[in-house]
Formats: sequence, structure tokens, C-alpha cells
Amino acid sequence: MKKIHILHENPEWLIPLSEALDEQGLPYQEWLLDEGTVPFHEAPPEGVFYNRMSASSHTRGHRYAPELTLATLHWLECHGRRILNDHRALHLEISKLAQYHALETAGLRTPHTIAAVGRESLQQAAESLGRTPFILKPNRGGKGLGVQLFHSIPAMLDFVEQLPPEEQPIDGTWLVQEYVQPREPFITRCEFIGREFFYAVSVDTSEGFELCPADACEVGGDFCPTTEAPNKFRILSGVDDPDLLRGYETVMKDYGIEVAGFEFIRSPNGELFTYDINTNTNYNSRAEQEAQLDITAMQRLATVLGRELDRI
Repeated sequence: MKKIHILHENPEWLIPLSEALDEQGLPYQEWLLDEGTVPFHEAPPEGVFYNRMSASSHTRGHRYAPELTLATLHWLECHGRRILNDHRALHLEISKLAQYHALETAGLRTPHTIAAVGRESLQQAAESLGRTPFILKPNRGGKGLGVQLFHSIPAMLDFVEQLPPEEQPIDGTWLVQEYVQPREPFITRCEFIGREFFYAVSVDTSEGFELCPADACEVGGDFCPTTEAPNKFRILSGVDDPDLLRGYETVMKDYGIEVAGFEFIRSPNGELFTYDINTNTNYNSRAEQEAQLDITAMQRLATVLGRELDRI
């Protein structure tokens, strides 16, 4: 029996999608890829495969989950299986530099960035950037983890010097990046499902850069379910920039991406800078409820997966 196969490493993030698939009566199977084997010369099962591997897997103790997923995707592709978010998408998920290459190639502007490995190189990168304040972030991060704003090079070096090994970039690569002052204290995230624009989300950044919209990430006082704290996420009616959306569509087509969220900042003079692509995208149910949507993003995703299953 053909099924929808979901490749992932975080069961908590899968709950909303599982509920949507169950609601539509679609057959599916979870592939938890925190560890395992890849029988490369055996035929994979029939069906549609959806890659939801996350760049932040190492923060949950799944250091080699992306590498195992990459091997699995190569196996599936070798046998001609239908994949949503193939190995090219995973390459972007785990490397912001790869994302910037894809975005710039599509004619989209990204913040000025210098990659650095090692303390001396990090100082050299910050000096070469030649502007303050600036952003320091890991090349392979996820959820906004490890993103810091600095007003001086000594402050940055002091911060890095005191970081324990487990909080260093997992691939050893830091990115020193210009800080784009937003016109207002929020970023915008454009969600695509089945390569079609679904909705945009305004995300409040006034309290920091950890911006995962998943309900499972909503922990701490700001997100306590017993409080009436305002939600950081607000769904917008649309994005008034068709060229930007067309650029995102080009990236998806060129890199085997079917489902993704693209994040951008609008500067005070109106320039748009795209700085992140999330191919393991999550959605905020509270924002969807407040927007009174006819269909949620996970319901739409389940519909797209069901449509792909019918085609094979």
C-alpha cells in the first residue's frame, strides 16, 4: 500500500501535521531519522516522501540526523521516489551561506555577510565588515538560536571566548553579518505550500531572534497558556511585492523545495533583505485562530501531500 512517508527527527513538531492527515483519512508513516540504516541497494517502499529535517536537530541530541537524512534522500532519489524537499532543499536547510547563494542567484538581496572559522578569522571578518552594530550567527543554526547583536568587536570576541563547546557552531562556521535595522520591530515570513504562496506572518522581534513559530516552541513566561500575553506571530492579508514572491518561487523550483518559509526584513528606506529559508517550516496555531482562516497551513499541507499521493 502506498503511503505518505514523513522524514523527521522531532515528534513534537509532527503532531499538528499528523492530526491534519488523520482528519483527511490519509495513510502515512513517520520515519524518525535520529539514527538508523540506509539499505541503498534495496527498493524503498512506494509512496510520497516529505522531508522535514531541521537544521536545529543537534540541539535535541540528534547531531547526525541531517547526515542520515541526506543519505536517505539520495537512496530515495536513486530509486525515483517522489520527494517534497529533496537533498537540494536539505543542503539549504543546514547552510545559511548556501541559502544566500540561492537567493542572490535569484536576484534577491541578502545582508552583507562574511564567513569565519577560528577566533582570529572571526576578528578579521568583523573588522572587514566595517560597520556596527553587527550580527553574529552560526552558519547552521535553526529557530534563531545563537543569533547575537553586537556593538563592538571586543564584545563579540568576549562572548565567543566564553561559549562552551556545545554552543559553538556545529559546522565550525560563524557568519558576521550587517545588521539591517528594520523599519518596524518585526520581520516577515512568507509561507509556501506546494510551491504556492499561502500566507505571510509578521513576527515581533523586539525581545530577540529566537523566532520558531511551532506551538511546541512556545515555552516560558511569554507563552504561558495561563496568561493573555500577546502573540509574537500575526498573519497578514498578503505581501505587496510580487517580484519578491516570484524570486522565492524561483529558488524553490531550482532547489527541489515544495514547502518553505522565507524570512525578510524591510529597512527604513523600504529595501527588502531576505536572510533565512526554512525548509522545515512550522506554523503557529494561535495566529491562525486569531486570523480566522478557513483552512490552516497544516490542513493545506495534508491536502498537497494527498494530491501528490494520488498522482503516483
